[in-house]
Amino acid sequence: MAASILMMYPVFWWLGASLKTNDEMRSPNLFPDILQWSNYTQGWFSVPNYDFSVFYINTFQLVGGVLFTSVLSCSLVAFAFARLDFPFRKIWFAILLVTLMLPTQVTIVPQYVLFSKLNWINTYLPFYIPHLLAGGIGGPFFIYLLVQFIRSIPKELDESAKMDGCSWFGIYWRIIIPLTKPALVTVAIYCFLWNWDDFFGQLLYINSVDKYTVNLALKLFIDSQGTVPWGQLLAMSLLSVVPAVIIFFMAQKHFVEGIASGALKG
Repeated sequence: MAASILMMYPVFWWLGASLKTNDEMRSPNLFPDILQWSNYTQGWFSVPNYDFSVFYINTFQLVGGVLFTSVLSCSLVAFAFARLDFPFRKIWFAILLVTLMLPTQVTIVPQYVLFSKLNWINTYLPFYIPHLLAGGIGGPFFIYLLVQFIRSIPKELDESAKMDGCSWFGIYWRIIIPLTKPALVTVAIYCFLWNWDDFFGQLLYINSVDKYTVNLALKLFIDSQGTVPWGQLLAMSLLSVVPAVIIFFMAQKHFVEGIASGALKG
């Protein structure tokens, strides 16, 4: 119990600091004498001509597109590796696993040059297209997780479906997808959290304020030549994690089931 309270202390401090004025930030008290709930309303409308609802919509639009393309492409690739027999399958799968050890920073410059030549800068295409091609953040890990899960499904189901005239895509859509729901939810949660928290990629490719996500909007509070409204900044940053926390706890059962049933089998 004591350890839990100790680990939760930063969250309590975060909540208390979001209700303080700038002058009270150095106070040792966890919560101020007068709670500044106005930090939330003022922070929500702090950006001229925009409020944070615009940034939330942009974030859900970006993350939602990435989530759909990533789950679709990774499940298709995983199905091919787990069920189809094609030349050099083991070699390609080994190459896929090697890419797990490749730092993301290595590909940043060539990707930026490519997307710049395609005139994709300041759009969400640099996020959608790599995930559609089973790349992007976590692509190889998602494929590996799904391959391990699909391999645990009896192949007799595929053979029965073939006897009934089902195609490979029909097997994928009618049999594999429903049975891999826990693993797909796990992939979706990981994909959502990683892309929701992805500040660097969004900072690199998005320039216009009207396309800003919540992460990029938070940096607008920081002015090197003026006073930073820390209470408003912490209030909005606290609200920025609420969707991720809600989604995680809503899908926690499937998340644990997907990890236990998929990643530990093979």
